[in-house]
Amino acid sequence: MSYPANPRDIQLTAEGQLKHFLSISGLPKSLLTEILDTAESFANMGEQSVKKVPLLRGKTLVNLFFENSTRTRATFELAAKRLSADVLNLDIKTSSTAKGETLMDTLQNMEAMHADLFVVRHADSGAAHFIASQVTPQVAIINAGDGRHAHPTQAMLDMFTIRRHKGDFAGLKVAIVGDILHSRVARSQIRALTTLGVEEVRLVAPNTLLPAGVEDLGVQLYTRMEEGIRDVDVVIMLRLQKERMSGALLPSESEYYRLYGLTNDKLAYAHPDAIVMHPGPINRGVEIESAVADGPRSVILQQVGYGIAIRMAVMSMAVSGQMQERSQIS
Repeated sequence: MSYPANPRDIQLTAEGQLKHFLSISGLPKSLLTEILDTAESFANMGEQSVKKVPLLRGKTLVNLFFENSTRTRATFELAAKRLSADVLNLDIKTSSTAKGETLMDTLQNMEAMHADLFVVRHADSGAAHFIASQVTPQVAIINAGDGRHAHPTQAMLDMFTIRRHKGDFAGLKVAIVGDILHSRVARSQIRALTTLGVEEVRLVAPNTLLPAGVEDLGVQLYTRMEEGIRDVDVVIMLRLQKERMSGALLPSESEYYRLYGLTNDKLAYAHPDAIVMHPGPINRGVEIESAVADGPRSVILQQVGYGIAIRMAVMSMAVSGQMQERSQIS
């Protein structure tokens, strides 16, 4: 599958409103800021006695997860329910897809049930863009991760976490450490960070886990952990995605941990007020030690909670954009 050179064309209405959320690429700073601001209005809803608003009442969300997921799927479902939407979780392993039904047939059947939103996770890069180009105009598509390409809602909840703890993005130095090569999250984070105007984005990894040409995205590359995180304000750790690896990219997990695992000793090289993030799932003793993951500078659990607010924001904005575009057409 492939995705368009200018994703902005398929993601936005003629007026620049969100109608699909497929990737960060092509989206302006103003729209990313609008997503963050909208999420801010939902951020404390979990503390209220009534945890629902009627913004998507009467709408139906279908979770189409062709890959395993825990946090992403759960937070999308919870976000949709807090917006008062009906939710259908399609178990692909037991669906007709496992019996040979094509992706397009599955989509058309969901459309026939008058679904309004598809949240899609797929192993193929470009799957969400392909689906967005094929569905009827009244259906909004949210990319929950496609291959190595993008995971935009994860990137935006990471941006929300950074803004909540650090305020303005200007002047920040951010290090992304680990398996950059196989990480769709890292690609989306880089796009979001540079669009929002951070001072510096650093990628820290062994040469075997750095994608060719990634420096063209305006990042600084480091192969030594201590140098890469020196004086940074934010450290984002990534797991080793062994399920996507082919060949011997690393000597051993223990050697990787010795060189690139985030320990308190290595964290001392970062700015004293630096926060530690991780999109999950974390592998203790592989990319991060428990003392750091559970320590006072870790905001990993806060990221999970912020994911609900971000996904509420994205879904409500996409449905609003779709509705406005349909009203103009009619």
